[in-house]
Amino acid sequence: MRTPKEFYRPLAVGAPLPLTEVPARPSRVIHFFDPSNEKMAAKVPAMVGTVDVLLGNLEDAVKADRKVAAREGLVAIAKATDFGENTQLWARVNALDSPWVLDDLTTLVTEIGDRLDVVMVPKVQGPEDIHYVDRLLAQLEARAGLQRPILVHAILETARGVANVEAIAGASPRMQGMSLGPADLAADRRMKTTRVGGGHPGYLVRQDPAVVDGAPDIHGESSPRATYQQDLWHYTIARMVDACAMHGIFPYYGPFGDIADVVACEDQFRNAFLLGCVGTWSLHPAQVAIAKRVFSPSPEDVAHARRVVAAMGDGTGAVMLDGKMEDDASLKQCLVIVELAERLARTDPELAELYAAVPGEGPAGAEEGAR
Repeated sequence: MRTPKEFYRPLAVGAPLPLTEVPARPSRVIHFFDPSNEKMAAKVPAMVGTVDVLLGNLEDAVKADRKVAAREGLVAIAKATDFGENTQLWARVNALDSPWVLDDLTTLVTEIGDRLDVVMVPKVQGPEDIHYVDRLLAQLEARAGLQRPILVHAILETARGVANVEAIAGASPRMQGMSLGPADLAADRRMKTTRVGGGHPGYLVRQDPAVVDGAPDIHGESSPRATYQQDLWHYTIARMVDACAMHGIFPYYGPFGDIADVVACEDQFRNAFLLGCVGTWSLHPAQVAIAKRVFSPSPEDVAHARRVVAAMGDGTGAVMLDGKMEDDASLKQCLVIVELAERLARTDPELAELYAAVPGEGPAGAEEGAR
């Protein structure tokens, strides 16, 4: 473990200084593409500006005999494409126990390191995995003469990774964030689901039985007992969010595999957003609009948050607003919404117009001296 004064020193002579704070750039949508797929690769330039992050995937979705082609394809795309100011370029490299990852990192950093914002590392087991990538990136950055460090994003896909989530989050100043990898994690935990993310109809709670003639109707003969599906991923997402918040990095939901079920996809994305995630993966263009909508505060929430901020003045004390007490804790919650809305509006003209059109009512209607 590095001491605090060593933590922000480069791990290789000539490597750029590590960042002391992760840039809070919009990343509501991390859209995956296979660089070895010519049809998919040809669509990348047109997607610049429409999504926050374009990610070249070199890992599981790419067949073994296409790994080199995917790596070379990503290099070619990065060199030929102007990603502008509002779209980041990320890459998901192969797992650290694979025969391809060393060439992935060496090629990407030395060939397109000046264009690459984040390296996503799959199946991270513990901080030692991040330490390995951290040192290697520093050496390669020094070799390539890069002026800024490439950040690292970890995917939680194993039980050990979840158990070590706090240590992973704080393992390096390169840590940008984490994503949930529900399919691999489900397999590693021996969960009995074959779905990629989302809920399961068998994971539920059931309404208590009605009482008939003084006895509980446990079989529901008098009236059916309602059931309510639960979220398989609530615990893991909440734990990941806490670890990321503690270390000043960003949490993300991962993939939702049922492309056709856009309703359930939106529900899962919204659960993650409400719990504190800043974005999610998109595996198909149909999921892009869902993710952008869900991970952007609604105009109504922004308007209410602005009213609370205006009503609270210097942030001390408490006020009554629409019959509800608002105090310093309320203000902190509302500032999260306002700051996110302002950040997104700077790069999304549609949101900027939407938020400006619903400015809120200001402090009018506030009553001082809440009881």
